[in-house]
Amino acid sequence: MLKKLFFVALCFITISSCKSTKKIQTKKQTTSRNDTSRTNSEPKDSNGEDNKTYTHSKSTTENNTSLLAEKIIETAKEYEGTRYKYGGTTKKGMDCSGLVTTVYNTENIKLPRTTGELSTTGDWVDLKEVKKGDLLFFATRRNSRTVNHVGIVTEARIGYVEFIHASTSAGVIISSLSEKYWYFAFVQARRIL
Repeated sequence: MLKKLFFVALCFITISSCKSTKKIQTKKQTTSRNDTSRTNSEPKDSNGEDNKTYTHSKSTTENNTSLLAEKIIETAKEYEGTRYKYGGTTKKGMDCSGLVTTVYNTENIKLPRTTGELSTTGDWVDLKEVKKGDLLFFATRRNSRTVNHVGIVTEARIGYVEFIHASTSAGVIISSLSEKYWYFAFVQARRIL
């Protein structure tokens, strides 16, 4: 009798454990009453939204960001040759974070004044994906990885990155990340735009 009870219990457990635990979710498709221009043949993304509109919006945003980056770079280049001055933010003298904050401020983008604070602003970007207008951060003190220098990317293509910055020795100049000094001092890149 005990064997029969055990067998029945085992069968019951086996049958009940075979039930699927995966929940099926259905997505309710919504349409706008005002959207009379949509036809059934237009492609939609996974959310049921019109891909054409999404791509156009994304493209427009990227173009606006690129134009803004170009304006920022052109403004930064106006300071090229300006001597280095700690705490400086004018053509009489400029430091690295002063250059960044001054230039971005011309486009009404307010940024923190110090390199340390800038190094936590925006989004981290992989070096392979940097774009014009991104910020590059460096640790130039010997035996330290603490960020103390910043520059703005002026040119970015596969294997080559150029940036404008205020160096203590030469003032506001354009340098390349492929230069040994800057390559080894590089810490991170961040995107503000």
